[in-house]
Amino acid sequence: MFAPFALLIALTVCRVALGRAGMHEMDWLHNFSPLAAVALCGAVYLPKRAAIWLPMAVLLLSDIALNIAYQRPFFTVEILPRYAVLGVIVAMGFALRGKVRLPGLVIASVAGSLLFYVLTNAGSWLYDPGYAKTGAGFLQALTTGIPGYPPTWQFYRNTLVSDVLFTVLFVVCFAARNARVRTSAPLPAATEGLAASR
Repeated sequence: MFAPFALLIALTVCRVALGRAGMHEMDWLHNFSPLAAVALCGAVYLPKRAAIWLPMAVLLLSDIALNIAYQRPFFTVEILPRYAVLGVIVAMGFALRGKVRLPGLVIASVAGSLLFYVLTNAGSWLYDPGYAKTGAGFLQALTTGIPGYPPTWQFYRNTLVSDVLFTVLFVVCFAARNARVRTSAPLPAATEGLAASR
C-alpha cells in the first residue's frame, strides 16, 4: 500500500500548491488539478479499495488546506457537487476497467470535466447569493461568474486541459510501468529450460 499513500501525499501537495498559486496573480492555474484524472485512472488501474478512497481522501485533505488558505469554512453546500461528481468519475473509471484504451479514457476525461463544470457551477448558482435564481443567473454562473473573479469558463478551460493532460500522463506512466514489469519478470520454468538447452 506504499504506492497509493505516496500518490495521496504527492497529489494533495500538488492540488494545494496549484490552488495557492492560483490565488496569487496566476489565474491560469485556477482549477488546474490532477484530481479528476486520479479518480478516473485510479478506478481503472488501482486496486478497487484504493481506487475509491484515494481520490476522496485527496479531495478532502486538499479542500481542508485550501479552505484554510482562503479563510473559508470547510463545510458549505458548494462542496457537495464536487464530491458527487468525483464519485461519478470513479464509477466511469470502473466501467472502463479491464478494457483500457487511451481514446476511451480521454473521452471519459472530457465528459468528467464537462460534468464537473456544469454541476459545480449549478451548486454555486443555487448557493451563492451573488447569482439571481433565474435562467439568466444560471447562464452567468456558467460563463462570466461573479464580478471581480475570473470568468467561470476559464475555470472550465483549466479543468479540461488538466484533466486530459493528467489522464494521458497516468496512462503513459502505467503503460511504461507495465512494460518494465513484463521485461523484468522471470522466465517460466519451461521457457528457462528451453533457453538453457540452446
